[in-house]
Amino acid sequence: MANIKFGTDGWRAVVGEDFNRKNVYIVIKSVGKYVYEKFGLSKKIIIGYDPRNMAWDYALMSAKQLSGYGFDVLLSEKVIPTPVLAYSAKSLNACAVMFTASHNPPEYLGIKFIPDYAGPATSDITDELTKNLELDFDIEEQDKEFKLYDFSPKYFEHLEKLIDFEKIKSFEKNIIFDGLYSASIGYFDKILENNGIKYDSLHMKHDPNFGGGMPEPKPKYLSALMLKVKTSDNSVGFANDGDADRFGVINENGEYVSPNEIISILLMHLKKNKNYSGSLVKTVGASLLLNKVAEKLGVEVIETAVGFKHVGEAMRKFNPIIGGEESGGLSIRGHIPEKDGILANLLVLEAMAYENKSLVELQKNLYDFVGCRFFNDRIDKKLDNFDMVKPVLEEYKNKTSIGDFKVKNIDTKDGVKLCFDDNTSWILVRPSGTEPLLRIYFESDSLEKVELLKKVIKVSGEQ
Repeated sequence: MANIKFGTDGWRAVVGEDFNRKNVYIVIKSVGKYVYEKFGLSKKIIIGYDPRNMAWDYALMSAKQLSGYGFDVLLSEKVIPTPVLAYSAKSLNACAVMFTASHNPPEYLGIKFIPDYAGPATSDITDELTKNLELDFDIEEQDKEFKLYDFSPKYFEHLEKLIDFEKIKSFEKNIIFDGLYSASIGYFDKILENNGIKYDSLHMKHDPNFGGGMPEPKPKYLSALMLKVKTSDNSVGFANDGDADRFGVINENGEYVSPNEIISILLMHLKKNKNYSGSLVKTVGASLLLNKVAEKLGVEVIETAVGFKHVGEAMRKFNPIIGGEESGGLSIRGHIPEKDGILANLLVLEAMAYENKSLVELQKNLYDFVGCRFFNDRIDKKLDNFDMVKPVLEEYKNKTSIGDFKVKNIDTKDGVKLCFDDNTSWILVRPSGTEPLLRIYFESDSLEKVELLKKVIKVSGEQ
């Protein structure tokens, strides 16, 4: 066994290097041992995979291994998005194993373990899985066969209850879907077809190399979609990452709409148009824009550490209107405590249809409602080793100012967040969980302030 470490959302490694048959066998043995000790052999285990190289092969290997232990195993008969498998864990009262590396480069593959509550495994669970890596699983091998299964019908049926497709169908808008060679192909497009909603598309085939790009729905990898939207009348664009748990949205001007803006717009939509009640769950790295919207709507804000496993855990506890993170993940009340990029894209269409407005207009309404804008950036600081992380964080804990910015309060739920006395600016310094690296987030109500903060940090030798 070598270099198996569960991060914020499972274990990932390069195929053919650390991600090999031996290590995958060890991880799946650990999962089997965990499920057996918690639930016994009566607990169903379901397995899915995205379009990545070797994902099907390792999923098949794991199905044979887990059914050999004596579990009832259902293996997806086709490529499946993580949120579809997660919803199936809930609907079938099963634990799930997903083979994906999400938005990582094509040479990576990974394993996500999804418990029966249908959200990311929390730290206490991954701690147990880590312990199990070193332990034997003494169970008599059984001559049991796994079954191939189509998980999509129940997921589609569930979305029909959450989304007003008739409203979307009646709204005059040209929808352009960039499949981005990802797992959302056959799901986002299929549910639009099921409801008679027309759309245009590009990159609609599964490709382990993701067209030579990255399976990440950010501007750098959405240039073709942005151009197509910009040159097509009355159009809006949608994409997802490799396993479709994150979203990317392009407005009518061909501009990328940030996840912070999307979550804010959807919070307003769900509260106003669908009478959702409850709180907002956001990460400590998400924008103050969300706080401002929530304040004006009279919605409580619950803030978590960065990572959807923390958002999902809070969603299970508080049952909020919406939970989201700045990196492009969200879910809503009545769904699952796991990010779902397919649902997110559909909700954006629904919000536009209810308001009978373009996405550009919804963005303008958002900023008119809040009364200001926010600007964000992030820089990464590489350190020589992990031993350097703690001293730097301790230094930030003791800061009373950064340049001319006076520290008003300090939040340490995830790294160190310094909130300044202008009430619109903050920085967050948090460590990477997998390498000696500090991620430094910046936000303010002007680009000038963000650049000034970045400059002061660099001048002080912190970057």
